[in-house]
Amino acid sequence: MASGRVILSPERFNLILHRLAHQIIENYNEFEDACIVGIQEKGVKLSQELINLLKQELGDKINIPFGKLDISFYRDDYRSREKPIKVSPTDLEFSLDGKRVLLIDDVLYSGRTIQAALSALQDFGRPSKVDLLVMVDRRFNRELPIKPNYLGITVDAVDEAYVKVAWDDKREKHKIQIFSADKDNV
Repeated sequence: MASGRVILSPERFNLILHRLAHQIIENYNEFEDACIVGIQEKGVKLSQELINLLKQELGDKINIPFGKLDISFYRDDYRSREKPIKVSPTDLEFSLDGKRVLLIDDVLYSGRTIQAALSALQDFGRPSKVDLLVMVDRRFNRELPIKPNYLGITVDAVDEAYVKVAWDDKREKHKIQIFSADKDNV
């Protein structure tokens, strides 16, 4: 694995997670007719971290419907990829009809992952609204007109760079790194 430069320390990462949790509480209250859907794999991890913080703030008794969404076969490039697609399970055991959906992913790059996720969500009902939360927005690399409603940080990096949210489950020392190499070497 190539070594990357840390652009967000674990302490700042934690601070941003708490800010995002408070913004969610401000706009979603107690999650009446709302749910969280994490995009597999790292959007799920970010979702779980945020749900833990929300439960700390609102109490363990709050019910936050949570689903995991795999978008592999909704991607516009799944047939033309050189490497086989790594498929993760979709676990969304409730209808999205009329619900406010908070869609979560770790990095917003071209916008194609979010486009695929929006297509996949349609198989589970018609939400009343979909909001997007991302930890990192690489705004200058957007190919589609997609913008997050909730944002951790914005990173302006050259096209060849790879931005990675690094999860450390044992010590909760999460960080964000930027790599000069292409993502296949990370």
